[in-house]
Amino acid sequence: MSKNSVFVGLFGSGKTEVAINFALKLRSAGRRVAIADIDIVSPYFRTRDARSLLEKRGLTVITPPRQLMKADLPIITASVAGYLSNASYDVVLDVGGEESGIVVLGYLEEHLKDADFYFVVNTRRPFTTDVEGIVSSIDRLRSHARIEIDFLVNNANTGDETTPKIVKEGEEILKEVSNLMKIPVAFSVVKKDLKVNDTAFPIFRIERFMTLDKEVER
Repeated sequence: MSKNSVFVGLFGSGKTEVAINFALKLRSAGRRVAIADIDIVSPYFRTRDARSLLEKRGLTVITPPRQLMKADLPIITASVAGYLSNASYDVVLDVGGEESGIVVLGYLEEHLKDADFYFVVNTRRPFTTDVEGIVSSIDRLRSHARIEIDFLVNNANTGDETTPKIVKEGEEILKEVSNLMKIPVAFSVVKKDLKVNDTAFPIFRIERFMTLDKEVER
């Protein structure tokens, strides 16, 4: 496992929730952890919006200056590169997966030598409902960001209506993607109160942080 972990996903993949929970898991293991929100695609679901709660849980949250917190701009502070290079910290990056979002990784390329890249997939969202769509999305990401995906993450869900069947259907699709692209599946994401057995991949249980009155990034 690398010192730094980069979570990339298309809008609605749920990668922000996965990134937050992954950072909290590292923290619970006694590590010093910083999480940086560099997602410029989604103005609704952001790690920076949960900053106070996450800091109470022991995470260092890296965000733009307060006056720019709500800006939809590729704001990459020097502190992000600093933490990525700091051997005392594990760093988790939350990155938008669309072409306009992953361009920010170019600014950090030299600091991402020791990093694992996770592509979070929700097979219940447009563009990633089947093998062809997922492969196409990864190929576009490779082309625009010049990075390689190290792990796939199955986050098949429909929010509160998610069933074990939905999780397992996502696993079947990602099995095919994994075989085609030779990219292993790291885990299947399961909300902490959902009972799921006999999964093909390790279960990664999460709690929800990113919510809005009308929409939820799932």
